[in-house]
Amino acid sequence: ERLDAHRLIEEFMVLANVAAAMCLEKRKAPCVYRAHDKPSSEKIDSASKFLETFNLSLPKGQSVQPKQLNHLLSKAKTLPYSHLISTVILRCQSQAVYSGDNVGHFGLALTKYAHFTSPIRRYADLLVHRSLIKAYDLGSGGLDQGEEARLEEICQHISTTERTSMVAERTATDRFVAAYLSDKIGVQFEGRITGVTRFGL
Repeated sequence: ERLDAHRLIEEFMVLANVAAAMCLEKRKAPCVYRAHDKPSSEKIDSASKFLETFNLSLPKGQSVQPKQLNHLLSKAKTLPYSHLISTVILRCQSQAVYSGDNVGHFGLALTKYAHFTSPIRRYADLLVHRSLIKAYDLGSGGLDQGEEARLEEICQHISTTERTSMVAERTATDRFVAAYLSDKIGVQFEGRITGVTRFGL
């Protein structure tokens, strides 16, 4: 029951994000979209070659659709290496960014998606709230003309800071792992290979 309630809350949050984008478009007001473009053909081709080793395939010669990737992930659940297949599918995706231009959200298969609500309050959310305040004359605190003019610049900045914080989080995790393992040199652990590169596994 708790899992169902959590899923329902997530679905309502997604609907609220879609509704916020639609409401701003209706008033021709500025909107900060969570833009998630289609994966590049190169990444899809690379993923396809890997998937063929598991007798899985993506349609060739056509643009891949989110439902095709979801179907593939469902089929992969029955395989012993489903975690690896999920990782490869995830890595072939484009990185989501904030943008004043709407390119849709490929991963969610949505044509309009703004961050109006999220578990962690973000500056993008506040920009959407403030645009709604101005568009629907809900009081003080709406976006001013200067912010509207610089919206794309602001979107690029918050996309960059999001990536910077992700790198910082990974670096911190690496340091804590290294500190934890510092007195365990020579100890054997079970592991999972998630990638192969020129410099190692």
